[in-house]
Amino acid sequence: MSLYFNLVAYGTLVMAPVVFVLLLYIKAPYGRHIRAGWGPVLDNRLGWLLMESAAVLVFGAIVLFYADLNLASLVFFLLWQLHYCHRAFIYPWTLKSGKKMPWLIMLMGLVFNTTNGYLNGWSIASQGGKYVDQWLTTPQFIIGVSVFVFGMVLNKLSDQQLARLSRSRSEIGDYQITHGYAYRWISCPNYLGEIIQWTGWAIATWSVAGVVFAAWTMANLVPRAIAHHRWYRDNFKDYPSERRALVPYIL
Repeated sequence: MSLYFNLVAYGTLVMAPVVFVLLLYIKAPYGRHIRAGWGPVLDNRLGWLLMESAAVLVFGAIVLFYADLNLASLVFFLLWQLHYCHRAFIYPWTLKSGKKMPWLIMLMGLVFNTTNGYLNGWSIASQGGKYVDQWLTTPQFIIGVSVFVFGMVLNKLSDQQLARLSRSRSEIGDYQITHGYAYRWISCPNYLGEIIQWTGWAIATWSVAGVVFAAWTMANLVPRAIAHHRWYRDNFKDYPSERRALVPYIL
């Protein structure tokens, strides 16, 4: 790996716990937590499209132009694009129209996705001797992909439940309590699914870039899940008392 790659990777990793602590006290102002004082806003759907498409384009360009396109690199390419093509081009249109997002949040997401796409794309493209076809039979790949797929299914199914509910929302701030499936135990199974998913990616790639991504996913989504859970409990007096924020029976 180049000196530049290592500086970006380890510098980004060092920032993850700082961001985690900050987000425990400062709720990122989008979705149900949007509030004044964060500058100009744009359409929520457009914001998600702009910031998430960076991960599609940057990662895709690096892998397609610089990697040895063997079976192993193509599998990683497809797994990444399966998630991010959905996140950039399908997920935004499941959100309720008319919602807003600060430009600042969109730009921060754009910077992160560009950096993350570079780190993970270059990690795969520059290690052709590591990611050969035999990599697909290693224990870390088999375990990692299994974890990745489980997390992705949990994430997408949970998001679909929220999308279906949004079409009939009529309660507090256009929100109501979600029931069924993993929502029986936790408030944010979509976030848990994404954390599991990118932990699986870190295992499957067995790379610094994968660890950085998993760490940042946790740094962002654990505080977000806690904030969501508190919001539900503050706004719905009948919110299930046994439900946890992110991890059943624990957190």
